[in-house]
Amino acid sequence: MREIVLDTETTGFEPSEGHRIVEIGAVELFNHLPTGKTYHQYINPERPMPKEAFEVHGLGDDFLKDKPLFRSIGQAFLDFVGEAQLVIHNAAFDMKFLNFELQRAQLPTLPNGRATDTLLIARRKFPGSPASLDALCRRFGVDNSAREKHGALLDSEILAEVYLELVGGRQPDFGLATGSDKNKQTDVADPQATWRPRPRPVPLPPRISETEAAAHAAFVAKMGEGAIWLRRG
Repeated sequence: MREIVLDTETTGFEPSEGHRIVEIGAVELFNHLPTGKTYHQYINPERPMPKEAFEVHGLGDDFLKDKPLFRSIGQAFLDFVGEAQLVIHNAAFDMKFLNFELQRAQLPTLPNGRATDTLLIARRKFPGSPASLDALCRRFGVDNSAREKHGALLDSEILAEVYLELVGGRQPDFGLATGSDKNKQTDVADPQATWRPRPRPVPLPPRISETEAAAHAAFVAKMGEGAIWLRRG
């Protein structure tokens, strides 16, 4: 299953009031694992940046003035997204802006049903608790120390980690059965019941023989002091 974890930065809250997207960041997951593929684009909003928005993301008029317009990058964005499910924190906000920009550029819009909202997942899973991205990072121990200001790509990378925790950790399909019914998978809504990989209590014994180790040492010795095996990290 291919998913795109996505975030945007904007000039304000409502496209109907003339606000526009200024940054898109996205991270690709396949079967809940990051593939290393990302999409990142700054966008000229064709309007001045309000002070309040600048204080959130730090993207000003001088920085954005030479960036491409949305209509020139919209198709490339759609090509990256493809048919994947979208994963967005507060999806209604980003989808509203994305579809406004796509429609304005006369490009196909994205169905709202393709968006998985991590904000709604968090509110259902932890009712009454803070559900902001920073709050979820604290809950799951996700490092967000680089998040001095909002940034679409950085926030997407952080959200990808949070999302994997929300759906049951980094191995979401490996929940172990508990209780009397061993055939039922553990409910991923309980983070304490979710399996987590842990270090081995005792390291595995080496699988090479003393003869093989000696042969390797002799081979390295012939290569001289420059051999990479002699370097210390």
